[in-house]
Amino acid sequence: MPLPIEDYALIGDCETAALVGRDGSIDWLCWPRFDSDACFAALLGTPEHGRWLIAAKDGAARVTRRYQPNTLILETRFESDEGAATVVDFMPGHPTGSSIVRLIVGERGCITMTNELVIRFGYGATVPWMTRLDEWTRSAVAGPDMVLLRTTAPLRGEDFKTIGEFAVRAGETTPFTLTYSPSHLPAPAAENPLDQLQASQQFWLAWTAKSRVSGPWADIVNRSLITLKALTYARTGGMVAAPTTSLPEHIGGPRNWDYRFCWLRDATLTLLALMNAGYLEEAKAWREWLSRAAAGKPSQLQIMYGIAGERRLTEWEIPWLPGYHGSSPVRVGNAAHTQLQLDVYGELMDALLHARQGGVASSDSDWTLQRAVLEHLEEVWPKMDAGIWEVRSGGRHFTFSKIMAWVAFDRAIKTAEAFNLEGPLDRWRQLCREIHEDVCDRGFDPELGTFVRSYGSKDLDASLLLLPTVGFLPPADPRVRGTIEAIERKLLVDGLVRRYDTAEFEDGLSTDEGVFLACSFWLVDAYALLGRKDDARRLFERLLSLCNDVGLLSEEYDPGSGRLLGNFPQALSHIALINSAFNLSEVEKPAMQRSALA
Repeated sequence: MPLPIEDYALIGDCETAALVGRDGSIDWLCWPRFDSDACFAALLGTPEHGRWLIAAKDGAARVTRRYQPNTLILETRFESDEGAATVVDFMPGHPTGSSIVRLIVGERGCITMTNELVIRFGYGATVPWMTRLDEWTRSAVAGPDMVLLRTTAPLRGEDFKTIGEFAVRAGETTPFTLTYSPSHLPAPAAENPLDQLQASQQFWLAWTAKSRVSGPWADIVNRSLITLKALTYARTGGMVAAPTTSLPEHIGGPRNWDYRFCWLRDATLTLLALMNAGYLEEAKAWREWLSRAAAGKPSQLQIMYGIAGERRLTEWEIPWLPGYHGSSPVRVGNAAHTQLQLDVYGELMDALLHARQGGVASSDSDWTLQRAVLEHLEEVWPKMDAGIWEVRSGGRHFTFSKIMAWVAFDRAIKTAEAFNLEGPLDRWRQLCREIHEDVCDRGFDPELGTFVRSYGSKDLDASLLLLPTVGFLPPADPRVRGTIEAIERKLLVDGLVRRYDTAEFEDGLSTDEGVFLACSFWLVDAYALLGRKDDARRLFERLLSLCNDVGLLSEEYDPGSGRLLGNFPQALSHIALINSAFNLSEVEKPAMQRSALA
């Protein structure tokens, strides 16, 4: 049975990532890319679907763990009465091949460790052929895939597994290296694991040294920034929403989605997080990915793309994986990529404006593309869409979608005025007025005193917390205050925010879900804009307490069980954490030093 989601930690090499359990088992890894088939899929099934366990043989051994400060190098310490050892897990940069390195470092006495490596390509379906190449090297090959295991520890093969036990004494280090390579290429040369450790330490320490984050939350913000870096595909600059698929939003239910893709919706918040923290190079790479992905016929703009900008993300289900704790189906691909979601147009225009304002270089072709996209938006903004939450129950006139259509034209006007660019400003101003009036007339319920989820409904939606943040209305507007107060009354569970009431709104699925962590951070931002500084800080500190022991957050949280839910770690949750920390720091400055949040 897989561990609770919060008992996993992340390691990665900016091309793929693995989840390492508190028990020393790597239960999830897709090789060679984030979106490749998994070769360790025990997270969504059983150990027979692939995993790599290195742990103390004594099941009663005490376990603690941490990341080495300012790195993505994980240390898991096993301590028994006989001895203690630390498993150091990391994924080094790979000029010759992507690898996982596991160093077992003896610290006290003598402790017996166990090793079990079960490789199953194709999401747990394909058993590879295991070959002993020499005393210390094993290979596993199936079709196009090959992995090599190198270690000085004793090994034996059993039922297409590699298993063994070994003793570690104080002062000794036993290395394991697992390297991926296409099977038709020569095997990558062996590298010194200790040299790889030193290089990885230097890489992460040099990267984190660029951070200009300070203040009381610097440590957790920097941990979130490291997590975002780990979720970035270095070859293209695209950032996956999460490195996993089908971790459930409700244990045992069908709300299980593949998040190993890049969402345009995250564009503005990602850029702000990176630029505010001082990572202009990463912000530039993300903006360039964004421009390449969005390029093409404007009517074919998608809400998400693959990590290299791929457009075909066909969704299918894996019947042989039972799902995390029986949460089925397990999905690969994401059918939402074909949906019309109007809010992404606003996100695209807002992100490109922030990039220009932040000194992230742009090109003439970007503006030409933006103008073409806006011409298409003129035609489609009055249509129904699937909304920010990608519902599968048919289109509606979602209020937030219309607000973000307004944002698209508003940011285009600001861009043209600030950077002396040509455009039909009078027409865009007219469209802004038309959309604004439409939203205020049809998206606001005067009887309830709140904006509503969709035109003509009585439902609420947490996306409306962004009303003042995107500048649609000022925070002091009574309609904004009424909306936030209504969300407090109707969508809070134990002080945290649900996206919407799944019992009242038909979204195409039958089960409930947890509270949505990014939405809860949006409430922090709304409180800050409304001047409710104490409420903002109190909620922010509460959200920080939901991070697991190594500072990671998933998509959702179940207040009843105290469990993290959804894909993990979730980029949007960490992006929201970073931006809320900056926003709180702004509102807590003396008034003359304050800058606008919106």
